[in-house]
Amino acid sequence: MMMKEHKKTFIITSIVTVLPVLVGLIFWNRLPDEMATSFSFQNEANGFSSKPFAVFGLPLFCLAMLWISGFATLQDPKKQNISPKIFSIVLWIVAAVSLISSTVIYTYNLGLRVDFTFFMELMSGLLFIIIGSCLPKARQNYTIGIKTPWTLANEENWKRTHRLAGFLWRSGGVLISIAVLTRMDSGKLFLAILIIMALVPYGYSCYLHAKENL
Repeated sequence: MMMKEHKKTFIITSIVTVLPVLVGLIFWNRLPDEMATSFSFQNEANGFSSKPFAVFGLPLFCLAMLWISGFATLQDPKKQNISPKIFSIVLWIVAAVSLISSTVIYTYNLGLRVDFTFFMELMSGLLFIIIGSCLPKARQNYTIGIKTPWTLANEENWKRTHRLAGFLWRSGGVLISIAVLTRMDSGKLFLAILIIMALVPYGYSCYLHAKENL
């Protein structure tokens, strides 16, 4: 039933995810046989792949991740708790990653020099804000959210942990966006925020569990 409800979203996000393949075919003769596919914070290429892998392999890998994420969510024992809005965001995030990463790869390999770090960090900041806005609304499930043993075992623990996580992700996204827009050296800040967003909610969930069982 849930699959039927999201069939249109699955189809649209799948098309968007593999759209870079069409773009790659259009520019095939202008792309080098060995393409840069990863970059440093200084916008320098530090990883290379064959042209077929860059054009076909990366978008198809993202497509596989989209369908795996989607079907894993639909198999969740508590899938009725997963908001349709949050489920759609999960699919669109994968599609956006495919589109943005391929745009960066094609642009660089076609000889255009753009500040990729600026756009990637800005998009990350905006993504964190979106996710942070959704986290407090997430209900208990085994697929989407802060899944610690204690949040899954206790609904109040889940709610309080996700309220904190939502605040941290939104705040982190805002700080990253400000740092990028003001051209600060945001590399270390980006790493620090990622660590805080990952570890603090986990530690807080553990603290709530320990406090409850004193």
